[in-house]
Amino acid sequence: MAEELSFPTGIGTSDADQIRLLGHDLAEDLMGKVGFGELAFWLVAGRRPSPGETRVFEAVLVALADHGFTPTAIAARLTYASAPEALQGALAAGLLGGGSRFLGVTEDCGRFLSGVLAQLDQVPATDADWDVVAEDAVRAQRAAGKFVPGLGHPVHKVRDPRTPVLIAIAAEEGLRGPHLQLFEAIGRAHPAVLGRTLPLNGAGVCGAALADLGLPVEMLRGFALLARAAGLLGHLAEERRTNLGLEIYKTVDRNAKYTS
Repeated sequence: MAEELSFPTGIGTSDADQIRLLGHDLAEDLMGKVGFGELAFWLVAGRRPSPGETRVFEAVLVALADHGFTPTAIAARLTYASAPEALQGALAAGLLGGGSRFLGVTEDCGRFLSGVLAQLDQVPATDADWDVVAEDAVRAQRAAGKFVPGLGHPVHKVRDPRTPVLIAIAAEEGLRGPHLQLFEAIGRAHPAVLGRTLPLNGAGVCGAALADLGLPVEMLRGFALLARAAGLLGHLAEERRTNLGLEIYKTVDRNAKYTS
């Protein structure tokens, strides 16, 4: 007798009459009653977030949705200009650009902070104690010839406007945990090590906030991509009206300097 196949999942299933998601009837229990951000959190964490967690999580999604004509947005627009019949290709092109310089910092920062915290015997009790931990972490990164994820921004040279707002929201909801506290300490301690002051960027603070929500650091880039998908869709909707992608292509082509 052939072995019976089994593919267990706790995400979703359906039959002729019903769709079930996370153990609930999609149509009866979730639609119109659960927000998309709350559902995204629930799908990954395997638990329904509290209202405070939902507020912080959705603030992260808003913070990462768009940042102007970044390479991800330009890639999406150029792909759409080349193949307007393939919206999915244009959206995918933009998402594929999410890496170590754009969007990926969210995960990189979460991983870095979690790694530092994992080495502590106990969580610091005061800002001064946090500053010692942060300075040691920055020194270790510098000695290894590595950047500190979440420090610096190509546009916001003094202060990233998203950072204090997200920290304040997390504090209001009682969710300013050790990752955010360490991240803030890095902001205070790094000038003594690097000899200059850099802003704590929005992608980094989002990684710290998501890690404090208990979400797996290995999944944090996915949330950044989830947020940016909305922004890219907005760019593509605008692209249909303006054809800026073609203008970007023509500008580069006309100004290219060919050498042999």
